[in-house]
Amino acid sequence: MTVAVFDHEGPWTEEEYLSLGETSQRVELFDGSLHVTPAPTPRHQNISGELRSALRGPVREAGLHVLEGVNVRLRPGRIPIPDLVITGPINFDEVNVEASEVRLVCEIISPSNAATDKVLKMHYYAAAGIEWYLLVEQENGTLHLYRRQGRHYREVAVTKAGESLELTEPVRATIRPEELLP
Repeated sequence: MTVAVFDHEGPWTEEEYLSLGETSQRVELFDGSLHVTPAPTPRHQNISGELRSALRGPVREAGLHVLEGVNVRLRPGRIPIPDLVITGPINFDEVNVEASEVRLVCEIISPSNAATDKVLKMHYYAAAGIEWYLLVEQENGTLHLYRRQGRHYREVAVTKAGESLELTEPVRATIRPEELLP
């Protein structure tokens, strides 16, 4: 992968991006540029796994799916890899999940990558029409839930340790921040 990334000239096409295949790093495509981050930390992965576990039952009851670390095509040439998504029916053999199938997208904020999650991805997810955006702070588990309003998100709930986030859409679920932390 290193050779492919550094020997490439000019903007990346979606086809070139997808031809990289699976990598040990998260490689996302944003309008012709690659955004490469190291594999998530154990803390990050613990939070992601616990959140998926908390959502699994309610998501199944609603006839939806909860997935970790999949390609989401927001539009041609714009493919992030969110930490977790709740989707409607999808083709599990496709490389990308289309934004139109995503009901909620979640990012677990990494200290070195906070601006990407809080600004860039938030803007891109809203512009793609994804209704719900959940941000999780790694250090304390605080949950920030946003709902799309036009082409932007509006924060509708902040939930800290000792409190409960009561989701009513896209699924009915209770999430307790302290249960996500190692």
